[in-house]
Amino acid sequence: MQIAQTSAIVTGGASGLGAATAAALAAQGAHVHAFDLASAIEQAPQVDGVTYVATDVTDEEQVRSAVAQASADPAAPLRIVVNCAGIGPSARILGKKGVHDLALYRKVVEINLVGSFTVLAIASEAIAQTEADEHGQRGVIVNTASIAAYDGQVGQAAYSSSKGGIVGLTLPAARDLAQYGIRVCTIAPGIVETPMLATVSDEFRAGLAAGVPFPQRLALPTEYAKLALAIVDNDYLNGETIRMDGALRMAPR
Repeated sequence: MQIAQTSAIVTGGASGLGAATAAALAAQGAHVHAFDLASAIEQAPQVDGVTYVATDVTDEEQVRSAVAQASADPAAPLRIVVNCAGIGPSARILGKKGVHDLALYRKVVEINLVGSFTVLAIASEAIAQTEADEHGQRGVIVNTASIAAYDGQVGQAAYSSSKGGIVGLTLPAARDLAQYGIRVCTIAPGIVETPMLATVSDEFRAGLAAGVPFPQRLALPTEYAKLALAIVDNDYLNGETIRMDGALRMAPR
């Protein structure tokens, strides 16, 4: 799939995995529309080729408006979507304060799973209206799961549920959208050096890295971005979830 002179959507594009992916796509000549909350965009770096669009992925009308903006240029058809928006709070099903906050559980699933599906569905409608290339391709969508989908730890019931849903979505989405020439893949990262880890100590970070078989360090957002671009580039990757975790298998806690 060609990247240059196409439009791309990256959700959660103001920081972390999304920011790295947006910058990588822009460096390859894509017109990138980085969706994120207005508060996050205020802190985002200015990158040539990246336009920030204030969007809450849980709001269908905001997503429709943002996708319409991203697909408005006929000279740069919408071809690429990378869903990185997500949150990862921790809470036990039964804790010292009682039962897991049910509103928090719904919020995590709403943002991580339903939000990703909303962007996937609405963007695929726009992509399906573009002219296919010589191979019948129109686009590729990359979702973000987590190794927590497979190895969820204590306190990750909500997060693992949401990311497990992303893994389960991958194959049926690829099958549904095949008739339109749209591929769907998922990346399941391990522990990545993102803003969510910015507040932890160097000692704690080193402990996390020590649990990774090889390379024995945390992953970098740029490595996620490289994998996302490799999926875009490789036309025969479809319906698959790829772990990017240094062979890490998470312990119960």
